[in-house]
Amino acid sequence: MSLSIKEVTKIGKLSRIAVSEEEKNVYAEELTKILVFVEQLQKVNTSSVPALSSVSNQKLPWRKDEVTDGHCKQDVLANTKSEHGCYVVPKVIDAE
Repeated sequence: MSLSIKEVTKIGKLSRIAVSEEEKNVYAEELTKILVFVEQLQKVNTSSVPALSSVSNQKLPWRKDEVTDGHCKQDVLANTKSEHGCYVVPKVIDAE
């Protein structure tokens, strides 16, 4: 399926988008490519694919919920100033 300049003009008018004469050729080509792709998708046999109305019925694999330190404390501290295994930050004094 190929879109004409007249059809692109009508689409632009219906969607209330100002389309210049130079852009009409570009949009005609781009929209034609999209329609060709959709035509290809319609040819795919999906008769053996069950209908799915929601992904919420799917069971997700759960991992054990364990609190850990990530086992990378030394790697993290190597990227900053640290003393005795703690971050070194400037003092913050409240004036009140």
